[in-house]
Amino acid sequence: MEKLADLRQFQDRQNIVLQGFDPVSAGGFTQVPNILLKDPKVSANAKVVYSMLLSYAWNNAYVFPGQERLGEDIGLSQPTIARAVKELEQHGWLEIQRRGQGKTNIYVLKYRIDPANSKKMWKNLGK
Repeated sequence: MEKLADLRQFQDRQNIVLQGFDPVSAGGFTQVPNILLKDPKVSANAKVVYSMLLSYAWNNAYVFPGQERLGEDIGLSQPTIARAVKELEQHGWLEIQRRGQGKTNIYVLKYRIDPANSKKMWKNLGK
């Protein structure tokens, strides 16, 4: 049995040709909430760290990479990663669950924001 893509009749009607692969698409994408991206209280480093945690957690509700791994992937030092993680926790974007000495922490990513600040944040999205 022939593959549909190999049939001349199919090829004549085909208006999209995929040859090889797009390395950018093959690597995947990570969607970051605009409300985080436009929050002036959150540093650029913290936003990048959150983005990388989202990337790691694509198929999971939580992630537990080490801060060294985060630093290597992003190109930041471990102390900078630690400050960014602490900042994200302080702003309510993630929760840290410590697993014990010698183990990496679990980072639970939060999508909920403080309702008291939400109106102001949503208003700022339009800017």
